[in-house]
Order: sequence, then C-alpha cells, then structure tokens
Amino acid sequence: MLTLRKAQDRGYADHGWLNSFHSFSFAGYHDPQFMGWGNLRVINEDRVAAGMGFGKHGHRNMEIISYVLSGELAHEDSIGNIKGIPPGDVQRMSAGTGVTHSEFNHAKDQTTHFLQIWIEPNVMEIAPSYEQKTIPVINKQGKLCLIASPDGADNAVKIYADAKIYAGLFDGTQSAQLKLDSNRKGYVHLIRGELKINGIPLQGGDALLINHEENILISDGKNAEVLVFELHQ
Repeated sequence: MLTLRKAQDRGYADHGWLNSFHSFSFAGYHDPQFMGWGNLRVINEDRVAAGMGFGKHGHRNMEIISYVLSGELAHEDSIGNIKGIPPGDVQRMSAGTGVTHSEFNHAKDQTTHFLQIWIEPNVMEIAPSYEQKTIPVINKQGKLCLIASPDGADNAVKIYADAKIYAGLFDGTQSAQLKLDSNRKGYVHLIRGELKINGIPLQGGDALLINHEENILISDGKNAEVLVFELHQ
C-alpha cells in the first residue's frame, strides 16, 4: 500500500526567525493520524534566519539526524562537541540518558535550510554520543546511498534504531530500485524537485507512506533530492 501525503498537508509554524514544516505531530501541530510512521517520529523541514537558532535544550532516548540542505548549522552539545554541519554532511546524535545541545545559523546574510529527523531507538538509556560524516554528491547521483543504519555500513552514520535511511539525487533517465521487507514499513520524503515512485508523481515536500510493499522504483526525476526510510512496524 502506497499513501501519498502532499507537502501542503503538513503542519506549519512561522516563528519569525524560524519557518518549519512538520511531517508529523510536533510542538503546536497535532494530528492524531500523523503521530509518526513506524519508529520514525519527526521530520521537520526548518529554515533558520541569519544569526538565529535554537538555544540549549534537552533530549533523551531519541536518535536525532540532521541533514543540511543549504547554509551551515553550528552544533554545540553537553558531551563536548562543537561542530559546523555543511550541506552534504549527515549528523547523528544519540540522546540516550540525556543530552543538551544548541543549533545556530551564525551567517550574517544566509538562511540555513535543513531537515531534523527523529527516530525512536531500540536501545534505551545508552550513553549519549555524536557522529558526523560527509556524503559525496557522486555517491547519491542516480542511486540510493545508505546514510544511516544500525551497523554504520558503507560510510553511513550508526544509529541505535531498527531503521535505515537512504539519500539519492535523480534527474532525467536516472532510476533506482530498492527491495523492501513487506513486513516492514517504508517512507519516502522528497526534499526538492519532482520524481515518481512506482509511477506515483511526487513534488518537493511530498511524502509517500509505504506498507506491505516488496520494492519501490524511483524514476522520472527532475532535479530531485530524496530520502527513503526502511522502518519497523
């Protein structure tokens, strides 16, 4: 079963310094039909104004992935990490027993555009940890590149969750297939551009909720950047 959710049906919040689209219920946005999908709990598409950001705040028992699209995100946390996250990098923070962090856009004239993703862990109360890796564009061009997984294979960040995340860039005749376990869930988030999943057209911000499917075919991309998730039920 493939269920299309259009970009405009997401939750939205305008805080002045922050514009955020919520794929699932978050903060002031609540929809009982979209509390998450499998163990995927949050996808927020955030645009942070120049010189602004999220002050110190805490997390516990959650896998948090940041995927920067433009600008740069400055990260600082209570376990000693002070990092800049540019486009092309994937950052993973395992909150475990508890961590505080801040995220800022220190640029004077550029908006930071990024996705914040939360996945529920399968191991609770672990020590907090941090990982960041650069994913070359060529690894994503015309194919799905594993960027997060439980074993950190293929230069992916390691997450303490029963899930995998793939990223891909598709244009023109480029296509890719991904085999799925029909007993698990999948999720597609189209970041930008246009493409088709099993013949279903998607535009930037659209999502596809996948259940009881054995494979997906990505085709007909037009300047498309996409994330694909494998998730437990």
